[in-house]
Amino acid sequence: MSDATLSLVILAVTIVLFVWNRLPVGVVAIASALALYFAGLVDLAGLTSGLGDNVIVFIAALFVVSEGLEASGITAWAGRLLTRAAGTDRTRVLGAITVLSAILSALITINGAAAALVPVTVSVARHALMLPSKVLIPLAYACSAGSMLTLSGSPVNVIVNDAARTATGDGFSYFEFGLIGLPLVIVTFVVIALLGDRLLPDRQSTTLPADFSNYLGTVVDHYGLGERVYRLHVEAESTCLGESADDAVALDYPEVAPIATQGSLGAGLVDSGHKLREGDVLVVSGPGPAVEELARRHELTVEDIAGRHATSGRLIDRDAGVSEIVIPPRSEWIGATVCPGMVRPEDGLLVMSIRRRNKDVGPRSVELVEGDTMLVHGPWRAIEALADNQQVLVVGSSEQLRRQTVPLGRSAPRAAAILVAMIALLASGVVPPVVAGLLGALAMIVTKVITSEQAYRAVSWPTVVLIAALIPMSAAITDSGGAELIAAPIVDLVADRSTYLLLVVLFLLTAMLGQFISNAATTLIVIPIALAAAADIGVDPQPVLMLVCTAAAAAVLTPIATPANMIVMNPGGYRFGDYWRLGIVVMACWLVIALALVPVFWPL
Repeated sequence: MSDATLSLVILAVTIVLFVWNRLPVGVVAIASALALYFAGLVDLAGLTSGLGDNVIVFIAALFVVSEGLEASGITAWAGRLLTRAAGTDRTRVLGAITVLSAILSALITINGAAAALVPVTVSVARHALMLPSKVLIPLAYACSAGSMLTLSGSPVNVIVNDAARTATGDGFSYFEFGLIGLPLVIVTFVVIALLGDRLLPDRQSTTLPADFSNYLGTVVDHYGLGERVYRLHVEAESTCLGESADDAVALDYPEVAPIATQGSLGAGLVDSGHKLREGDVLVVSGPGPAVEELARRHELTVEDIAGRHATSGRLIDRDAGVSEIVIPPRSEWIGATVCPGMVRPEDGLLVMSIRRRNKDVGPRSVELVEGDTMLVHGPWRAIEALADNQQVLVVGSSEQLRRQTVPLGRSAPRAAAILVAMIALLASGVVPPVVAGLLGALAMIVTKVITSEQAYRAVSWPTVVLIAALIPMSAAITDSGGAELIAAPIVDLVADRSTYLLLVVLFLLTAMLGQFISNAATTLIVIPIALAAAADIGVDPQPVLMLVCTAAAAAVLTPIATPANMIVMNPGGYRFGDYWRLGIVVMACWLVIALALVPVFWPL
């Protein structure tokens, strides 16, 4: 068996295993790379070449940049804008996602757009009560279409432009690709809107973060924050200085109940006989008018604790947030005296509510026991530090809560500037895309938009490993002559035949190869064949090359066709066979668009 045939056999077995879906896709990809090595189709350097490939490094860098956008609140802000624009109507949601995906992929390439927009798309889908699996494949397809809007949208465009310049002395202009790209975006949206709901699967992903979009309303109801608790700050001019808390409230305000007194300078709770001093805080509960009258009488400053949720942005904003914590067995917090309205002197966290055995303990002081639950409020730094505190268990991720509910945090201007700079580098071509991506990722860390630990966590290693393991397959098929083995009979078929038959066959050849090897490699394989066939039948190279470029972008039938398809696979909970149902319709429409418009804009 020749090397060319053997490479195609290994490819066929790999595809069958992907479709069979009994083994993890990463295992199949690594096994295919090992099979190529043991078959002698790639050497050791070729086996591991994917790990150092520019595409892999670029994708990893884009994950880090995307993490910076999410951590800074830009993603939440974009999600809110998109949600307001799209609402809950399915067609409007898909339209908004398509437009944003196409524009961003034209600016920062298809892979960058997919990595950046997955969290935004998931947020919009949740708001519209749609499954992420109904919108993430459309996201990838819209990115593929959008990559045809500009010269920098895809490496394939650059390859085709160079080939056209070499063959004719005249390449394509930066926005000339948009003549075919814009119709592709439109027809992709139409197909997705009409058929997406029926042809896309209902899948639940286990890799998505929890949804905190309705978190605030949930905790307000669960912890009974409608019961007003107030902190009355004792000032130098207060008339109750030297009195006990009970004496300060007295019998004139029977509806106001003193809960506890907290000492000055952030001290803990004091005993009931404590005489009030400047800086002390009297924690009370009761009707607002009565508390305000008491405060005026004694010249106290009122701080409404439980009512913070009533004012937008006060309970959760860019500076402070909330967290639910549970007291686990053997915690050092057990036995500590707390009450609603007190501020913990250790970390400055304000206790808003306490529940024991699923019941509110009410406005009183208690000693914490195992299993108690508290809702606390304070600076994000203190809130997020609870995740590393071995003495409490945090309910939900405060980091994800902040990212989903706080748009445009303090680091947002830095993150936005880094994104704009990276886009400018990608669009201008001053540096290679991988360098632009690495500069963006590094800037996110250096400017403290994210930490180095967050950067490491941001990279989707399963996606990176899968793509890296499949790169040797592309090289093996190319180097062994497997691609030419497929292409040779096609050249014979179109010889001395109709020009349109040549276009159809070249489209199908390019599109089919592009489902299993990188579209850049596919383009490099097909271009010589296309130019030779075009010369044989006397066709201008430019329309043929633009058709090959369009077909290479139509990598929509499998998750391994493009990194963008792989990026959405885990968040969408997709399987290998979920892509082709909608993808085959999209590809057919792209073929029709290419046959109808390429000869118009680039005459044969």
